Parts: sequence; structure tokens; C-alpha cells
Amino acid sequence: GRGGKGAQAVRRAVWREAVASYFYVGQWMTVSISVIIFNKWLLAYAGFHYPITLTMWHMFFCSTIAFFVIRVFGLVKSFDMSAREYLQRVMPIGALYALSLWLSNSAYLYLSVSFIQMTKSLMPGLVYTVGVILQTESFGWGQALNMLLIAFGVLVCAFGEVNLVPIGVVEQLLAMSFEATRLTLIQLLINSRGYKMNPIQSLYYISPACFACL
Repeated sequence: GRGGKGAQAVRRAVWREAVASYFYVGQWMTVSISVIIFNKWLLAYAGFHYPITLTMWHMFFCSTIAFFVIRVFGLVKSFDMSAREYLQRVMPIGALYALSLWLSNSAYLYLSVSFIQMTKSLMPGLVYTVGVILQTESFGWGQALNMLLIAFGVLVCAFGEVNLVPIGVVEQLLAMSFEATRLTLIQLLINSRGYKMNPIQSLYYISPACFACL
């Protein structure tokens, strides 16, 4: 009857959403992996040893695309943010983003791609630690023990790495620390003030700040 047809329609809708979700995740993973490998090749093997310049061009491209999408074509709205608000709320995030991208790209000069990806397992712990410090997260022994277990696993991987360069490890850890702080500040300075930004809006506001800092 109608109930059976309704259930079938719901199942079809769920399947469509699931297929679309996995498709987009697959596309994101493919592009992300391709960019990571290309950056490694460009910085470590192609003779272009300029991670800041590479990151600046990245931010310039993102800023340009976001500007055209928002200001020229009007496909996405912008926020009425004053210059003072921009300096107080966006510039600190842009500065942290610049440091994170610069140091993470610099690490490719010294470390293997696989090792860098393994160290990124520390990100949940770093975000949690920064959140506790800035009081956006509440401390709990269960969460802390989970983070310590993850950190121990990364430490084991570090001992097993053949070509371990200390300066590369320091740069990668600093990059992740700055990124964790940036994510927490987005929650404090942007989201808590009612600025719910989609990805294009985030590029429009944060990329120019990152470019200026670089």
C-alpha cells in the first residue's frame, strides 16, 4: 500500500544521499592526495625550494576565485564585516593559517609523505588540548587517555622512520599546533559571533589575510 511505497521512496532517497556522499568524499580524497604528492615533488625533487612562495600563490588563487564567486557573479553572499572586525577576528586566523601552511609545506623538504600523513593523527589531540586551554572544551580523563594512546602510536612510527630529520619533525609539529589553534579560534572569533561561513565565504575572508601575512 501507500506505506510500502513511502518506505521504498525513503530508502531510495537514503541510497541517493549515501552514493552522493561517498562520491564527494572520494573526489576530495583524490584531489587531496594528488595535491600532497605534487607539493612533495615540486618542493623536494623539482628544484622549487620555496614553500612560502608556493603557499602565497595558493592563497592568491583562492582569494581570486572567491572574489569572483562573491563579488562578480554574486553566487554567494558576503557578510557586512567592518574593517575593525576583520582585523580583530579574521587576521589572527589568517596569520595562524599562514604559519600552518608555510611550515607544513617546509616539512616536505625533509620528511616523507607517508610519515607526514602519520603525524597528522595527532591533530585530534592537539585540537582537544588547545580547546581545553582556551576553554572551548572541558577536560576529561577518558579523552586525555585516548589522545595519549594516539600520541604513543605516532611516537612508535617516528622511531621506525628511516629518514627522520629533526628539523622536519619540528616544522610539522609546529604546523599542526598552529592549525589546531586556528580551528579553535574560528570557533571563538567567527562562529560564536554569528558568522556561519560556508567554504567559499571562508576563502573570501581568510585567504587574503593569509596572503598578506605570508
